[in-house]
Amino acid sequence: MNSLADYAPNISRNSEGIWHANKTEPVSYPSKGNDQCFEIEDMSFWFQHRNACIVELVKKYPPRGKGPIFDVGGGNGFVAKGLMEAGWDVVLVEPGPTGARNALKRGLQNVICATTQSAGFKPSCMPAIGVFDVVEHIENDVKFMRHLHDLLEPGGMLYLTVPAHNFLWSDEDVFANHYRRYSLPDLQKLCFITGFDVKLLTGIFHWLIAPIFCLRALPYRLLGKSKKKIGDLKKNKADHALPRWVEALASKSQALELHKISQSRSVSFGGSLLLAAHKKLGSI
Repeated sequence: MNSLADYAPNISRNSEGIWHANKTEPVSYPSKGNDQCFEIEDMSFWFQHRNACIVELVKKYPPRGKGPIFDVGGGNGFVAKGLMEAGWDVVLVEPGPTGARNALKRGLQNVICATTQSAGFKPSCMPAIGVFDVVEHIENDVKFMRHLHDLLEPGGMLYLTVPAHNFLWSDEDVFANHYRRYSLPDLQKLCFITGFDVKLLTGIFHWLIAPIFCLRALPYRLLGKSKKKIGDLKKNKADHALPRWVEALASKSQALELHKISQSRSVSFGGSLLLAAHKKLGSI
């Protein structure tokens, strides 16, 4: 892989081994979000299954050539590590210093603490980009997707996850500084108007829709809050550990989702959406 400075001239490496931009930019993410996720990710059924789905998707629709996948807004590097262990070169681009340091603790070597703008990435320099639960944090998602389009090589791959369905909106979304949740038609349209051809768009975590609605969205609609204290680490950990009988049922549902991804088949609903698309050949 080329030196990261060949991709982004505005970065330099510090004594910790993290690449930094010359300036910082604000992001729409809770200040303690990375540390809380770092405490949960390794034991969480949700993070583990999302990783499995992402890896299966990238296997099915791999990047062209041997260039790296740039995990933009990749937090603590949980997805990046999963992709790296599956055999791909990965560069983490994370604007939060806490997330960047946590990624380094996980063993990632290519960590850039910056936004894509502040790093000054060159146009059409990236073979593949991953944005996993990132786009919902961006106020102007069309502008952001067009920016990613500009960064990709012609034919470059985009991999993406977002939270699904506005009827599932709750104070979890408010706490996480989300601007929106997406339906399949919403995401399909967003890709179309920003120059991407969708290869696969599918729901994941379809078994979680009813629990999310009953335990989060409905109380939020009726009471303005859910039944849990948002930001409470102990309760968040409990949410990410399933009882054995639920785990047995969930594992069958999740195995079906992985099988469908491997067969390029979509699930029409889910608590999250997963997408693979490519920049149209010949587009600028």
